[in-house]
Amino acid sequence: MRTEGEHDLRHHGDAEVRDDGSALVDLAVNVRSGTPPAWLRAHIAESLTGLAAYPDGRAARAAVAARHGLAAERVLLTAGAAEAFVLLARALKVRRPVVVHPQFTEPEAALRDAGHTVDRVLLRPADGFRLDASAVREDADLVVVGNPTNPTSVLHPAASLVELARPGRTLVVDEAFMDAVPGEAESLAGRTDIPGLVVLRSLTKTWGLAGLRIGYVLSAPETIAELERAQPLWPVSTPALAAAEACVSPRALAEAGHAAHRAAADRAHLLTGLAAFADRGVRAVQPAAAPFVLLHTPAAPTVRQHLRDLGFAVRRGDTFPGLGEDWLRLAVRDRATTDAFLTALDHALEQPPGRAGPG
Repeated sequence: MRTEGEHDLRHHGDAEVRDDGSALVDLAVNVRSGTPPAWLRAHIAESLTGLAAYPDGRAARAAVAARHGLAAERVLLTAGAAEAFVLLARALKVRRPVVVHPQFTEPEAALRDAGHTVDRVLLRPADGFRLDASAVREDADLVVVGNPTNPTSVLHPAASLVELARPGRTLVVDEAFMDAVPGEAESLAGRTDIPGLVVLRSLTKTWGLAGLRIGYVLSAPETIAELERAQPLWPVSTPALAAAEACVSPRALAEAGHAAHRAAADRAHLLTGLAAFADRGVRAVQPAAAPFVLLHTPAAPTVRQHLRDLGFAVRRGDTFPGLGEDWLRLAVRDRATTDAFLTALDHALEQPPGRAGPG
């Protein structure tokens, strides 16, 4: 189905905590709290002595390739996953792109900006936002899907994603949050047997590097070469290259694995707390696999404003195609923060429209 731009595809969670939201407890942005760790900040700082030289990405590219068991020509380093979406939209010669929604909106925005007409496949709440490969039109030559998906937190089985692949089609799987999934279950990174596969990864979420901009693309050498030709010279800075190399080291992978298990436990605690509000119309999408939860609640805009009055920023859901104004996205945080949020949610649900929460 084709739907034109009635959603604000350029709205992202950081808008909730700008300006008058800067003092709020941030449950709107999905960057892991308490990051980057001290050892990573120190490593990045050491790279500043080399700023007089032009960036050399060979070592970082080789490190990322080794992390996924790939040859270096199958890796492209980018200024975050957002740059990769722009490269895909501008460099690949596609005629019938399809984006599976709800998901991160930048892929569609980039395709539209590049002059493409985009078809949408809208996954349904009644189906738990699960992927149905048969819903994608057979003649689509570019398909974009998130895994685990932002904002639904759904982790699609790898086998379901592979059903989307076929000769002559580029299958883009956005795995920006995959390193927050214990064991990276259902990841397609490192696979070389799937025709047209492009996997995108971000290092900004788990490591708290949103301001540094670093991510990468994994694909066949010919696709990587095509995307690289569309990049400007020296697209990734020396500090970002240093971060990329550090974040795929054995030490970092072990730390990320521990963080993924902690996040899973913290998410379970959040979901248990949210279940207590079921009789008041609150419902979380489950099973959830990412470091955030999608929440359906009546009068969500009013609840969101009351939560702001009580000191908490949450992400509005109505800017995602396939969702309406009754949806909110919550980042998973530690148990103390979650308990404080649940108390605030209790108050927010009690407040009639137009009234602030208790002082």
